[in-house]
Amino acid sequence: MILPHKIATLLYCFNERDEVLLLARARQPNLGFWSPPGGKLKTDIGESPHRCAAREAREELGLEFSPTDFHLTGLVSEHGYEGQAHWLMFLLELKPKLEQLPPPMSEGRFQFFPRAALDGLRLPQTDCERIWPWFWQHRGGFFAAHCHCHPDGRNDWALEECRTAKGE
Repeated sequence: MILPHKIATLLYCFNERDEVLLLARARQPNLGFWSPPGGKLKTDIGESPHRCAAREAREELGLEFSPTDFHLTGLVSEHGYEGQAHWLMFLLELKPKLEQLPPPMSEGRFQFFPRAALDGLRLPQTDCERIWPWFWQHRGGFFAAHCHCHPDGRNDWALEECRTAKGE
């Protein structure tokens, strides 16, 4: 079966207490789950992942940032996610700290969470399995990973590149 390929950015934003901003999604994909804000690249205009991150911050958070305000922490490809599409996701951390909670919007509502609280949240399966653990491990560095999502819900993961913040 031929599936569409979708390209998106995910924004990893933190406040001064190093709590992460998550969105309770009111729409697909991941309806009813907590996930980082973000959205699809405008490939028709040749938008870069960093410019997409800045645009999504403006549209979803109501805040203006430059593409240079983001650090590319991860690149994750998902083969056949939920049997609907192949995804290529750029995980970008916003370097400036957020001072307040963004207001609710059509995509859902926001909340800050300490790292330890993520284990108790309803997160997408791939986020729980590997994306969040690898994000924390490589924060300030970079990783690239691939996930083959099987129809039975099983996922096969491969870490394809790994560079911690200390360059290890």
